[in-house]
Amino acid sequence: MRQPTEVDPVRRSDFLESLSSFSKLHRAQRWEGTFGEFLENILPQNPAALARTSHEYIWDMLRWHGRAASPDASESVKARELFRRELFGIDEPLSRVVDYFKAAAAGSDVGRRLLLLLGPPSGGKSTLAILLKRGLEEYSRTDEGALYAIKGSPLHENPLNLIPSSLRAEFRDTYGIEITGELSPWARDFVEREFDGDFLRVPVERIFLSEASRVGIGTYAPHDPTTADIADLVGSVDLAKVAQIGDEGDPRAWSWSGAVYAASRGILEMIEILKVKREFLYLLLTMTQEKNVKVSRFPLIHLDETIVAHTNLAEFHKFLQEKENEALLDRMVIIKVPYALSYKDEARIYQKLVASAPAFRNVHLDPHVLNLAAVFAILTRLAKPEREGLDLPKKVRLYAGEAVEGVPETEAQRLRAEAPDEGMTGVSPRFVINAISNAITRSNVQSLTSMDLLLALKDAIENDARIDAKQKKVWIDHLVTARKEFYNRWVKEDVHRAMFASFEEEAQQLLEKYLDEVEAALDHRQVTDPITGETRPADERFLRSVEEKIKVSDSGKLSFRQEVVRKAMVAFKAGEKFKLSSHARMREAIEQYLFEERRDVLRLVTSTTRPDDEARQKISVVQQRLINEYGYDEHSAKEALSYVTTLLAQE
Repeated sequence: MRQPTEVDPVRRSDFLESLSSFSKLHRAQRWEGTFGEFLENILPQNPAALARTSHEYIWDMLRWHGRAASPDASESVKARELFRRELFGIDEPLSRVVDYFKAAAAGSDVGRRLLLLLGPPSGGKSTLAILLKRGLEEYSRTDEGALYAIKGSPLHENPLNLIPSSLRAEFRDTYGIEITGELSPWARDFVEREFDGDFLRVPVERIFLSEASRVGIGTYAPHDPTTADIADLVGSVDLAKVAQIGDEGDPRAWSWSGAVYAASRGILEMIEILKVKREFLYLLLTMTQEKNVKVSRFPLIHLDETIVAHTNLAEFHKFLQEKENEALLDRMVIIKVPYALSYKDEARIYQKLVASAPAFRNVHLDPHVLNLAAVFAILTRLAKPEREGLDLPKKVRLYAGEAVEGVPETEAQRLRAEAPDEGMTGVSPRFVINAISNAITRSNVQSLTSMDLLLALKDAIENDARIDAKQKKVWIDHLVTARKEFYNRWVKEDVHRAMFASFEEEAQQLLEKYLDEVEAALDHRQVTDPITGETRPADERFLRSVEEKIKVSDSGKLSFRQEVVRKAMVAFKAGEKFKLSSHARMREAIEQYLFEERRDVLRLVTSTTRPDDEARQKISVVQQRLINEYGYDEHSAKEALSYVTTLLAQE
């Protein structure tokens, strides 16, 4: 039985405060009255907001959510705030989505194009659409997002559509807004039958967008194309009502339950859109282009809604092969949504999935499990670089924003441009999480180490019937690369630092010593011993022992030293201290130097051949420091020490 988790009082208090703030912000004011009262009391408050199209409304919603972003952030970054906590590593596709809504809201022809999200499974397409829908639901309950509709309309029609065409020019001159919508057959019949054409008496109410209530948000998932009925989108004659009313052409006899009516005034999500019949596509694209649909027995029905569709690569490539689809493609804005290409972003995806999975709640993951899994996933998604001296591990580091010796930071952008399809194939986040979950549930483990992860992924690859033998070998090779090129370095650094009582302090002292010796060497001056007062030349042996740790050649030492001193001077002029974090390669050199100093000690204290009390005490201290400061538990700390000892024995 799972033990109850103790709740942090501070976090509980913070959450309750957030809940209270949310409640105050979204305490929506309900309103109901006649159209005449609406014109007199509601419309004058903000005419432009009440005439917004669906694209304008979504764009305003994105900007409203963007208030939580930094005030100094660009408009694009602010508009992406809605997605920040759920989608990672796809900033460029998100920027393109934001640009689509901005352009459509401005009245450009982009607003007459269907938005199609194209990408691999589990890449974030559905999550993006869901976030848009949830964002609209929340926004509609705020003062800024207030929406009004003709009461009872299955299309949630804007009451401004009641203004007769002959009076719209005068309305525009009075209120400064344009009315583009038309009444539906249902509304026309309603006004004539119930109010004898007196539209000022028509009831109006504030509406709140809700997918569950089918108000302003609709979702369509395709059935078998051979049995799918277009009535699911646009409705059909309701025979039971025909029997009561006696006229199939009466709007009351029509079933207005189609997905396009539910989504009116808001958003319609089309799942796997390219699996539907072509007649479905033509209807949707005509609705996007012309803002109306045509069904039997009725004139054109005006509909203002945004269609966000998504599909996978296999269906898209099949669609491209059919020449008759060219006209349909021309009416779409297609945005690729690939997998993340930074292992740090990918690890954030895993962290989100792990946090929500019951199987992980009582399981300790060592500090590198998720990053290691992410490195493997990224390796499967990348194209092999053609540039000499650049391999896949270096490319992974570049894409994660890490410094790579001999490669400029701008190289990452060039590499991305050379391989635009990177991230459209490879391992999905779901594959990785499933492998980890299976490892945990199968063995009922309470502590999952990085080596356990690698074995779980290897097992998942070998037993996946969808993967051919050649692909399996490539992916298993990627597991080996992830271990050798990334995990080995990470775990050695952890153990290395855990062996120091004060690693940062010792490393900083060594950095300052290096700077002193370098400045003396460059200036050809003597160094004064602080204790004896004696002078001596710069310690060239010490300088080279540090520099050789990062393979700085004898011929390249001068330029390297000049670069370090130059960065130190920049920090000094800015009033800052030159630290290890100021120079990535210098940090690596210092860490390796200190590690070499402790190598023999590490071999001694982790020896399995009957360690004495002093050695056991040293082992215990290192293990405890790994647990207290670096995120290990007792089991993973022991394994890390054992693994690093094995690595040292092989060197």
